[in-house]
Amino acid sequence: MLSTGTPPDRAWVDVAVPRPSVRLPGVSMAGFRHRAPALVDIAMVAYPSVTLLVDLSEGEGVVYETHGRHERGSVVVGLLPGDLRATGWGVGECLQIRLQPVAAAALFGASTELSGTVVALEDAWGRDAGRAEDRLRAAPSWDERFTIAVDILGRRLGAHPPVDPQVAYAWRRTLTSRGRVRVDGLADEVGWSRKRLWSRFRSQLGITPKRAARLVRFDHAAHLLAAGHAAARVATESGYVDQSHLHREVTTFAGLTPTALAVAPWLAIDDVAWPASSPTQRPAKGGERIPGLR
Repeated sequence: MLSTGTPPDRAWVDVAVPRPSVRLPGVSMAGFRHRAPALVDIAMVAYPSVTLLVDLSEGEGVVYETHGRHERGSVVVGLLPGDLRATGWGVGECLQIRLQPVAAAALFGASTELSGTVVALEDAWGRDAGRAEDRLRAAPSWDERFTIAVDILGRRLGAHPPVDPQVAYAWRRTLTSRGRVRVDGLADEVGWSRKRLWSRFRSQLGITPKRAARLVRFDHAAHLLAAGHAAARVATESGYVDQSHLHREVTTFAGLTPTALAVAPWLAIDDVAWPASSPTQRPAKGGERIPGLR
């Protein structure tokens, strides 16, 4: 996530992360509580996951706007949602769950319907969405909420057939290479033609292999920029042709310049909540609560 407009005061944001024992493959979670008696206006940036935002606020909750559409409350954000804004007022709580595309396919089914969209959680889960929200909202602590979320997700992850092993392997290689892998090379590694890999990857994960590599590479570069590295160095370390290439990709995925992306305050919170996504951040301790982020 990235803040736009007037940046939120991070002294008013509490972040909770789950203990190491509360884990599911391909799933990461963080809890946010905003304590400021003011308008929250946040723009989301492309990230290599499908994102569940479970609104645990009392009252009207958060409103999400993209492509001229509005969704209120808990939502599922697909890959590459475009220009997405989240607004709310006053105190609010949110459980954010990131699902790697392989896990998202197991949870929601192998299709491209979620890519580029934001849908209400109820539309994706049906009546189970309301019951899940009630259980999470009633829990007295973030530790219990994380445990409940793992239970709910664990029960649903087997509801759909898994993606092809070749597709899962290609996604893992894309991640571990930080997006610096060629589609032809991936096809050779899994023993498929380039056309077959492209078709199966897109139909099951909702994104083409090349687009996935660009997204993963952008995410790596974004965290290097946020860590204070110069754009020229980030371009080299992330595998871009030059600084202009980096600038074009950052503009495409974030709608910002590299300089603006580097100082976006919400990316620093993102780094604390999901330190594994950062090339430089020291991981937070399991179960650590980070109040205020001063």
